[in-house]
Amino acid sequence: MNVKIHEQRNPRTGNPTTVVSGITHNPQVIEKLEKKLKSNCGAGGYVDGKTIIIQGSHTDKIKSILEKEGYSVR
Repeated sequence: MNVKIHEQRNPRTGNPTTVVSGITHNPQVIEKLEKKLKSNCGAGGYVDGKTIIIQGSHTDKIKSILEKEGYSVR
């Protein structure tokens, strides 16, 4: 499965966030993946539909975690 990772700024605070999109699993799998990413990055985050948003700039760390899980990251 191809997932996309990119960084963006929170429009309200200007702080960086890392966005993981393109996940086509059911909500339970997405929430489990979100908890794993948050604990490995030591940051907060949340699920918005089929998108995972993690607070902070963690693109490289999240990419390596997703590749270990078997996702194709672009």
